[in-house]
Amino acid sequence: MIEFGVGMFGDVQIDEKRDYIQPAQQRLDEIIEEVKLMDEIGIDFFGIGEHHREDYAVSSPEIVLAALSTVTKNIKLGSAVSVISSTDPVKLFQDFATVDLLSKGRAEIMAGRGSFIESFPLFGYDLKDYDALFDEKLKLLLKLNQEKIITWNGQFRAPLLGQEIFPRPQQEQLPIWVAVGGTPASVIRAGKLGLPVMFAIIGGDWRNFKPLFEYYKQAYLDNGHDPEKFQVGVHMHSFFGEDGDKVADSYYPVYSAQMDRIGRSRNWPPYHRPNFDFGRTPSGHLIVGGVEESAQKIATIIKELGLTRFSAHMDVGSPAHTDMMNSIKIYGEQIIPRVKELLKL
Repeated sequence: MIEFGVGMFGDVQIDEKRDYIQPAQQRLDEIIEEVKLMDEIGIDFFGIGEHHREDYAVSSPEIVLAALSTVTKNIKLGSAVSVISSTDPVKLFQDFATVDLLSKGRAEIMAGRGSFIESFPLFGYDLKDYDALFDEKLKLLLKLNQEKIITWNGQFRAPLLGQEIFPRPQQEQLPIWVAVGGTPASVIRAGKLGLPVMFAIIGGDWRNFKPLFEYYKQAYLDNGHDPEKFQVGVHMHSFFGEDGDKVADSYYPVYSAQMDRIGRSRNWPPYHRPNFDFGRTPSGHLIVGGVEESAQKIATIIKELGLTRFSAHMDVGSPAHTDMMNSIKIYGEQIIPRVKELLKL
């Protein structure tokens, strides 16, 4: 079975010429309406990211997901990602167990390192411990999910001595995914642990990721995990319209402005239209266009990478709410059915 979903970071609209930043409250209201539409048209899952910057409206995915749990019925609700390195796994587990209860068993956690580093000084962690924090906290989260009474000792938080964590989720265990970029060590670690992986393909040629998929699957199987439970997905920047060229022309200024905002803090070169146009080619990392071209590309990626999940990251740069609603509707009502048809699902 293949699942189709939408990922967001909660980008707010920014107009640097007018010195305007969209109020977070307005963007949160829009997200609620957008996810209600996803649920109504049968999209399988929604993921929302954690950020601690003024250009994003969401710092606590679990609070947004709790709100969404009361206005949706079927869609799975998860983070994309929760920055496990700079949070307390006990509190994270409790929060998502609560979302699971509110949603009647639809909550997921996606653990990751995050796109930015602001959370480390904000919550009192040292970047020199970057990898050790992730490893220790992920393993504690897994233990909390698997065992009701916890005895544990580590480097970065107080020990747990025969303690039970409340509440427990409705599901026997919360689904826990790991988000990875292009680091083989992270991919192999997830495979050894038997965790489903979401690859963030946000640049270059998507086929360059194929060796990482192979490393992951080999590590998963070599460590004795059930092939029937194997799950792997991709997260790719996406936007859809009825006319491919028109939606590309209208979305490019929004997308490039956000790439340049991020790029200034990372010393990236300016983002130009040829970068965007390459991304839209069959080999590129962007899925921006009309129904048939988008469906064909998604189907090819699913088939070649052996995916069980595809996530369209749809709010990069925060397009207008009306455009977001239109993109979601086209994705759910036209593109997903066409992909299933192409794959004979």
